[in-house]
Amino acid sequence: MKYEILIVGPLETNCYLVYCQDSLECAIVDPGADADRIFLMIARKNLKPELILNTHGHIDHIGANKDVKEKYNIPLYLHSADSPMLENIQQSEMAIFLGATDSPPPDNLLNDGDKIKIGKSFLRVIHTPGHSPGSVSFLGGGFLISGDTLFFGGVGRTDLPGGSWEDMESSIKNKILTMPDEMVVLPGHGPSTTVGQEKRANPFII
Repeated sequence: MKYEILIVGPLETNCYLVYCQDSLECAIVDPGADADRIFLMIARKNLKPELILNTHGHIDHIGANKDVKEKYNIPLYLHSADSPMLENIQQSEMAIFLGATDSPPPDNLLNDGDKIKIGKSFLRVIHTPGHSPGSVSFLGGGFLISGDTLFFGGVGRTDLPGGSWEDMESSIKNKILTMPDEMVVLPGHGPSTTVGQEKRANPFII
């Protein structure tokens, strides 16, 4: 399994195109904005979009869900605890700033431990609440897409509605930091890191 990274929108959200290198079947993870740029990268790589995955329901990660879904007619996956966040997006002032549109409801609800098939490979769903109640991470071969749970040298905010520092701390310490040190962490914003790096130097969790 391989991936491409696009930095989209004013808040510089990391959108990931995760694909099977044999079949080129692809999952679009967190299409937060800039749908046309996502379409262009997919076309350049000859990828075959099969589904949309949201790590959580915040507007900067779901702002282009509608455009992507309409373009490719593919299902949307999200944890049930964050489903209410998809409603009435355009009533938010942030939507204007981000160019976000109302997201369709999820076609499928994610649960901890689910396996999401992508061609000959799969991603495993890990429920990592804290930034939001329905935050999830996606584990692939040698990499973890952590959404806004764990960053290079930082962690996600917990002061937004539904956030919880206790849940965040538990998700990071009991689920992510138990992974091998060499596991690559692909966050929702900013540069990639590794589990080992964050164990050694992240001031929020050491």
